Amino acid sequence: MGDAAVPQLPVPPHFDPQKVGEIWRVDYQRRAQEAETWAARHRIRPASTDEVRICLMVVDCQNTFCIPGYELFVAGRSGNGAVEDNVRLCEFIYRNLARITEIAPTMDTHTAIQIFHPMFWVNDAGEHPKGAETVITLEDVQKGVWKVNPAVADSVAAGDYDWLSRHVLHYVERLVQGRYPLMVWPYHAMLGSVGHALVSAVEEAIFFHSVARQAATRFEVKGDNPLTENYSVLRPEVLDGPGGKSIAEKNTRFIERLLDFDVVVIAGQAKSHCVAWTIHDLLNELKARTPGLAEKVYILEDCTSPVVVPGVVDFTEQADEAFQQFADNGMHLVRSVEPIEAWAGIKV
Repeated sequence: MGDAAVPQLPVPPHFDPQKVGEIWRVDYQRRAQEAETWAARHRIRPASTDEVRICLMVVDCQNTFCIPGYELFVAGRSGNGAVEDNVRLCEFIYRNLARITEIAPTMDTHTAIQIFHPMFWVNDAGEHPKGAETVITLEDVQKGVWKVNPAVADSVAAGDYDWLSRHVLHYVERLVQGRYPLMVWPYHAMLGSVGHALVSAVEEAIFFHSVARQAATRFEVKGDNPLTENYSVLRPEVLDGPGGKSIAEKNTRFIERLLDFDVVVIAGQAKSHCVAWTIHDLLNELKARTPGLAEKVYILEDCTSPVVVPGVVDFTEQADEAFQQFADNGMHLVRSVEPIEAWAGIKV
């Protein structure tokens, strides 16, 4: 594919890997001027001229998951996983500015009253679950150990508490055949919050790419439906309510957009959850179409980490098993430090 190879670029001098684990204001005007100068100096052409079109999907690289001390920091086994991943991700973006056609960051997006947040649930004493310490099972709902907080029905079900109670029973029944039980997570990725924002260094790299390539960043919001979880950007966990009425839909528009690229590169957080299930859903879409389409997907294995809470839970092995299944189905596990030309089947 393509003509002459596009060389890897140096990392611009403004990038400071020591600041990737911090939050700060991006100087957009200055970076825009530098990006235009950088593009002229290195003869970087507009993305619209790319013969081989490459999309980089950046899954949930938000402060809530990627900054130590925030709500759901993805530490991995190293204890600093998401920060280390984002250093490599930023460097990958800068080195491959002239290759990456479009960047699509997914944004986990929540409000207080959602089915996986504490306020949604109460016990007989009127107490809410204590964050991620609580898994709500089908038996819990059937026996009334946990039930819908009556006060939230007005916000999410037009005041119909009976329907909402039937919905949560239907929901946990659906999850029995699904990916995970219903986990009550700490409030996180709250819309309008600092935690919801992209990591500053990643945001800066994506903005720099947008200006240098004269290409819009394609943000994809997920997780804002109060009635279902949404680990994958491509589809919610449950699509229907009691009686079969639709409560959510697959992200068909974004699926079709991804299929339009020659290459899809994926990185982000967390390897065991939102990254794994996004790739899982993408693989199913690809397999349902033309055989061999999975080979267009390249996973930056060194730019993602699993959920690990020492002494509590470690999803490393499950994440590794999922990634091996992706590879067994034709997807490529690659490292960000390798030139794209070294990846199987790509000529740029």
